[in-house]
Formats: sequence, C-alpha cells, structure tokens
Amino acid sequence: MKNVFQALLLIVLFSLNSCKSEKKEETKAVIDNEESKPNIIAIYLDDLGYGDLSAYGATELQTPNIDALASGGIKFTNGYASSATCTPSRYALLTGMYPWRNKDAKILPGTAPLLISTEQQTLPKMLKKQGYQTAIVGKWHLGLGTGIVNWNERVSPGPNEVGFDESYILAATQDRVPTVYIENGHVVGLDKSDPISVDYKNNFEGEKTAITNPELLTMKWHHGHNNSIVNGIPRIGFMKGGQSAKWSDVDMADHFLEKAQTYVKDHKDKPFFLYYAMQQPHVPRTPHPRFVGKSGLGPRGDVILEADWCIGEFMKTLEAEGILENTLVVFSSDNGPVLNDGYYDDAVEKIGKHDPKGGLRGGKYSIFEAGTRVPFITYWKGTIQPATSDAIVCQMDILASLANLVGTKEKSTDSDDLLDALLGKSKTGRESLIIEATGKTALREGDWLMIPAYAGKNFREKVGIEVGNSPDFQLYNLKDDVGQQKNLARSNPEKLAEMLSTFKNLRGEDYTKGVKEVQFK
Repeated sequence: MKNVFQALLLIVLFSLNSCKSEKKEETKAVIDNEESKPNIIAIYLDDLGYGDLSAYGATELQTPNIDALASGGIKFTNGYASSATCTPSRYALLTGMYPWRNKDAKILPGTAPLLISTEQQTLPKMLKKQGYQTAIVGKWHLGLGTGIVNWNERVSPGPNEVGFDESYILAATQDRVPTVYIENGHVVGLDKSDPISVDYKNNFEGEKTAITNPELLTMKWHHGHNNSIVNGIPRIGFMKGGQSAKWSDVDMADHFLEKAQTYVKDHKDKPFFLYYAMQQPHVPRTPHPRFVGKSGLGPRGDVILEADWCIGEFMKTLEAEGILENTLVVFSSDNGPVLNDGYYDDAVEKIGKHDPKGGLRGGKYSIFEAGTRVPFITYWKGTIQPATSDAIVCQMDILASLANLVGTKEKSTDSDDLLDALLGKSKTGRESLIIEATGKTALREGDWLMIPAYAGKNFREKVGIEVGNSPDFQLYNLKDDVGQQKNLARSNPEKLAEMLSTFKNLRGEDYTKGVKEVQFK
C-alpha cells in the first residue's frame, strides 16, 4: 500500500511540474508574441489631393520621401477616405463606422463636443487591448468636451477618453480658434492669469478682427476667415486671452515632427500605435521660412514640400531607433484637394501645370472622385513587397484589418478586414463602398460609381469646385472614364437599377434625409 501511495504522489508531483512548465511556456509564447507585434503608424495629411505627389503622377512637385514609401510599399490607385471633408473621414478612420450613420459627423467648429462616444469601439481602444501603447500627435477635429468647454481647466472627454494613452493636438483646424496646443487635455503654456475664452458666434468686447482692423493682417481672407486675428492671420471664430499659449504657425510642422519623433524614441521598446495627423496642406498655408518659395506653386506647394521633408525626417528616426523593419506605416489624406479655401495665398494664381486632382473630377467637398479618392500607401520594410494595387480600400477598413494583424477580430463596425490587400498578399479589396460628401452619399462598386440625383448648385465659385449636384442620376465606368465625363445613366439603365438597388440596401431609402449644402461664407 505504501508503494502505491508513493507512486501516486510521484504522479501528482510530476503532473504539477508539467503544468507549471506548460504555463511558463504559454507565458513565454505570449511575451514573444507581444514582442513580435509590429509598431503601427498612421500618417494622415490634410486636403492632399490624388495628384499632389510625384509618386501619383505630379510633375510640378517632387515628393521624394513620400515617393519612397510608395516605391517601397503598396501604392493603392483606388484608395478612399470615407468622406470629402475632414471630420467625417477622421471619424471613420478611428471608429470603423460610416460617418453618415452619425448625424453630427460634419465639419465641426472648434467648440463642438466630442463626436466619438466614449462607449464605442475605436482603433486605439482595440490596439490597447492587444497590448499597444497609443498616441495622437497633430490635428484632432473630432470635438472636445461635452459642449461647454472651459479651456483653462482639463478639457475632457477627448482623445484620451476614446483610447489614446497620450495626446498632443490642435483642437480643430489651423484656421479655427482656439489657436493653442492641447496635451492630454491641458492647454500647453497657459497662463491662468490670462484665461482663454472662445465663441463662434459673438466677438469679445475690445477684441480686434479682420473686419475691424484689416491693417493688422499679414494674410488676406477671401471668404469665411474674418474673425479673430492670430499671428497676423484671420481665423474662424472669436478668441480672447491665452496669449502665452498661442502657437507659432510657421513652426507648427517642426513642432509636431519633434513630438512624433520623441514619442517614438520614448516608446520604441514596446509595441505602439501613433496617429501622426499632419496639418498640411490645409489653410492657412504657413510654410517655415526654409520652404518659402521652394515649390514655385505658392504656399500650398511649399507646405507639401515641407510635409514631405517632415516625413523623411520621421522615417530616419524610425531607422535610427532600429524599429523600421518592425513598423507598419499607413499613409493617406483625409479628403481631396482645394486651392482657394478661404485665403488669398496664390494657390490658384500659381498652380501652373500642376493638377492636384490627378485627372479626377471634383475636389474637397465633392461627391465626384477627387473628393474621396486620395493617396493611400502601406509600407513595412522587409515584409511588404513593393507593388501597385487597384484594390478598392478605404481608411474605414484599417480598424478590422489591423485587428486581424494583431491577433483579434473586429466585426462590430462597418470596417472590412482587408489585411491581405493592405499587405500586398491579395489584389482583392472591397466589393462596394458608400462615399460621402457634405451629407450626400454615392456608391462605388467594382469599376462603377453611381451618384443619386441631388438638388442644388454643382459648381461652387468661392472654392472653384464641382460638388456633384445634378437633377439626374449619374453613372460612370471609372475604368474607362476616370475623369467622369460620360454619364451612362440613360444609356445603361440596367446597371443603374442594379447599383441603385445595392445602394438603397446599404444606405437605406431615406438617403436624402439630412443633406445640407455647405455654405461658403
């Protein structure tokens, strides 16, 4: 009996040791897996057109650093922002949701409340759950707070409440107040004895504006930008106080670059996600003196060269820190191009032979292709093999695709898992995509684009862009007619009916509800 007991004891001890050994191996496997996860960086430009890069056919501008990403990675020819304006596209990128599902997903003033619910899924939240550090550096424009913001205390909720561990942002856009940087909810450099007040309807007593004091301007406004003056530049909205916290426009690109580089250096030892949201070439275009006049195309061309230089310096940092080969970079723009977007800055006068649209029709604000088809590049040195892909991909799909990459699944949003396409392992992308422009929606499916009939003016003189309104349905075969010059709706009623049916199934019968025309004041 004693021998039997000893034998049983040996078996139990052996089993316990085996379990401990298995758990150690399990833990080691998890740690190894964590360590092998790639860093992920989204570089997001602002109003960069399909034709603004030499990699995408520009001949009047040379962008060697962005070109290096394209030539070393996957250059998508059918890459889309979800929308033709900034806030909705940024919403889709971070939430994986069609912005038209959220009635408030439109161009927001600087005082708008947080657009993203703190309860909903987001790209940084998903990555945090998989062990990632997360940060945003640059433009936010997704609202802050709950609608009544005290800029002199911590502003919340904001990026930190929707998944970002760290945030260093400008609240809205460079042309909107407040003209200050915000770090993890706190205005940088604020003197509490000079508190900030912001209002988008009424000026503050005694504060000078572009209307009352045009002699103070160093940049002349064309439309919409005639309120408070900061650094000689007239802005949208009224601001008082916060003098010590106001940014320097010409140093903004360098400032954000330094913040992005520092983040990489400080967080390189563990997997991180960095959303580097650059402000170029959005208005006001304020290149650093190093770049003034370098493009020959005026400030708009100069800030594109500046952005390209910043990206080159940023990529050098990844290499110097030894993490370039373990970093996936996704490059794109929030919407298509616009020349005159509110200031006289020679963008129209000095355009020359440059075509920011790259042969497409429309531009920012437009339901035509140039509104949403944008440069879209994925780069991962040593993992992605260089290629050009015609697959239809959308920034909204980055959420589900990256979920797959880091070992999880995301099926609660509109995001499609296109990881194989993004990594160049497949030429197949989305079957269909609803694109949006100021509330109007259209369907891209295969080679075809269908735009429903929408009331209102088509050509907007102030910005010089066709927005796509027409009393008739529009149907284009983009493979044969990328410039959208031949409306086939009448000559191919069968295809029109097929696409309209698909569109209504995806979008709903009430697709015209809530459509409001943008007013260019």
